[in-house]
Amino acid sequence: MFILVNLKAYPCDPIEVATAARDVAEASGARIAVSPQAADVARVADTGVETWAQHVSPNAHGSHTGSTLAEAVADNGAEGTLINHSENRLKLADIDGSVRAAERADLETIVCANNPAQVGAAAALGPDAVAVEPPELIGGDVSVATADPGIVEDAVAAAEAVDPAVDVFCGAGVSTGEDVSTAGDLGAAGVLLASGVAKADDPEAVLEDLVSGI
Repeated sequence: MFILVNLKAYPCDPIEVATAARDVAEASGARIAVSPQAADVARVADTGVETWAQHVSPNAHGSHTGSTLAEAVADNGAEGTLINHSENRLKLADIDGSVRAAERADLETIVCANNPAQVGAAAALGPDAVAVEPPELIGGDVSVATADPGIVEDAVAAAEAVDPAVDVFCGAGVSTGEDVSTAGDLGAAGVLLASGVAKADDPEAVLEDLVSGI
């Protein structure tokens, strides 16, 4: 079970969260990664935690002002990247371009999707994983695995029908070890979460609870 903590643009201390994630991962043997703002990728990676970019652009080197180059985040320590998060939606052609850019830079990829139909379309692009995250539950207090377990099961089935090699994660409202356990029972190979850790007074305690569900 993979736990990816997306720090979004929250006013948290990325090093505090990264250090906590590293320590909990080492103590528990769980796979935990942190996805900070692009400007913080290098210093988060320097903590030793598995580090993911929040986005990479669908372009290579060249005249692309304002882009997030896959090779640049890889050179700064990122091991993977989110693509097409609900808060940074892309056109299908650009999702494909971002997946290909990540592949060139040897980055793992998770393509986010709103529903099982989109999961199937995303899986056809050949990412390492897809993540189903209903937008209405993002940032809420109820996990998708509890509020709508059928969407997780349907997402797993949709990806399986297209490419069995693509893992399925779920996100939106995940905040406890019970949420992680339930997600696993529904067939998810990992979870994405953000505010549950990034806004916590004690990120390490939250992470310890999360891994208790594995």
